[in-house]
Amino acid sequence: LQFRDTAIRHRPFPNTQDMLAMLVTPSAAFRSPGAIPHHAAAVRRVSSVMQEDDAPAPAPMPAAKKSMEMDYESSGFIKLSEAARTKLDQFSEGTLDNGWATSTEISDKAGMIALAEKLNPTIGFWDPLGIVDDASPETIGWFRHAEIKHGRVAMAGFVGYCLQSNGVHFPWGIQGQFAGYDLPAVSFGDIAAAGGPADQWDALPTAGKAQILLVIGFLEMYGETSAALEMDGQKHYVRGGKPGYYPSFQGRMPHPVPLDLWDPFGFTKQMAPERKEKALLAEINNGRLAMIGLFGLISASKGLIVPGLDTLGIAPYAGEVMAPFTAGDTALPFVADMAAKIGTYGY
Repeated sequence: LQFRDTAIRHRPFPNTQDMLAMLVTPSAAFRSPGAIPHHAAAVRRVSSVMQEDDAPAPAPMPAAKKSMEMDYESSGFIKLSEAARTKLDQFSEGTLDNGWATSTEISDKAGMIALAEKLNPTIGFWDPLGIVDDASPETIGWFRHAEIKHGRVAMAGFVGYCLQSNGVHFPWGIQGQFAGYDLPAVSFGDIAAAGGPADQWDALPTAGKAQILLVIGFLEMYGETSAALEMDGQKHYVRGGKPGYYPSFQGRMPHPVPLDLWDPFGFTKQMAPERKEKALLAEINNGRLAMIGLFGLISASKGLIVPGLDTLGIAPYAGEVMAPFTAGDTALPFVADMAAKIGTYGY
């Protein structure tokens, strides 16, 4: 990322404390109130020894080049950074409102029972482990968000598993010569030929796996950032916010982002409130079914008996489903030790 010339003179790049605040804000929502001031103070101590020196002002750029540079001040990234820093100050001062006093989201067992009746009147409320018995509003918000998010991932994963199992893939290459690096040519067709979906993941180049996991990590961090949520008029789900809500990227990144992760084409914005409520209930039900279905497909690929799936001819998988890396990824730290233990646990 490059911020140069007049863009930098508009406003210095956020200092270390700003950037640490963006990282701390989401994680601090899960900490006990007593631990938050200590955590924030530690961040301040770290940032106090990492101050940037003021750089001399560069020479003015030509007007034509200036028009191609990002207007850093108006990009929204500064506002996001400042909002995150304000959150950190509120954490350290103990003045952050938990949000539940004014929230309309479900915060107790009675609300969960009412939701269950809407989702499936036949089965109704079913909580054999007693998860929501005497649960705090924060705990209920956390479980609701986790279910919605896992359901969305499972729906995408189920469709992807079906497509990959039938040899559907992109027609172009995934790796080759790039920026002076002479890498072996690998196409999506080569990956698809490796076998079932799990074998296809194992066949990905190590760099490809690392890129996917890093992008997922960024999306997780940004989705948990209270400052980004509040810029959309929302709150974090453990502070009375809407479970499943993902903040917009528009006008907040150091470079243009054409689409948002959630509802990139704005379909739900056109829905009437009643239609949207019904769609959200359907999403939860479909997500639950997709979670069961995806693990059914994975179990069948490992040779387990899954009624309705084990007779479909699903490609068997000999690897370890729960291991994200294999012996071919030992260039990464700790992977060699992990790979050496695959297959030694008796299952």
